[in-house]
Amino acid sequence: MNGGQDLGGKHGLGPINPEQNEPVFHAEWEKRVFACTLAMGATGEWNIDAGRFARENRHPADYINASYYQVWLYGLEVLMRERGLLVEGELETGKVQKTRPVKNLLRADKVDEALKAGGACDRKISDSAQFAVGDKIRARNLNPKTHTRLPGYVRGKTGVIAAINGAFVFPDSNAQFLGENPQYCYSVRFEATELWGNDNNSGSCVYVDMWESYLEPA
Repeated sequence: MNGGQDLGGKHGLGPINPEQNEPVFHAEWEKRVFACTLAMGATGEWNIDAGRFARENRHPADYINASYYQVWLYGLEVLMRERGLLVEGELETGKVQKTRPVKNLLRADKVDEALKAGGACDRKISDSAQFAVGDKIRARNLNPKTHTRLPGYVRGKTGVIAAINGAFVFPDSNAQFLGENPQYCYSVRFEATELWGNDNNSGSCVYVDMWESYLEPA
């Protein structure tokens, strides 16, 4: 979707000022949001791409003005309400009003093990890659209303295949629970002048990892 999370190449948003020696968490509530997100993600009630879409799917102004973990909290509440794991009044009262079993429970003593195991998203597929290293391609000008990993600033722009990374779960369909539909993912080199014009961009480039269905021959 075209939302507040996709800001690459856009003007008028002010400078980026990274916080020096930034702590992992700025407040105790952020730790709790992080822990709750991990615990609920481990239940299997949704996948990582659905989780990303739940955070992105809000008014751009709300997204931009929220802190990192406020965005996480918003997404978690949306996902839990959609699945009946959080009902009206529970947050306000702090009391459980309705419960139902979930698929999996992440025990405290299993957290380190689960984090180290991760969740691989590479897949084996029988199809051959449509593009080869060195091929000139164009990023398709897609504007889906749901989750996508296709950056707005490359849409309609031409680049060159720099590497074939292998086949991976396609996030656009996975976020909608329409199947993993794995496909090849490529590293594509875009010249900065192609993306943003000639103003002080000569000699610079950007590499973007892109799924095959995002691309077409140029």
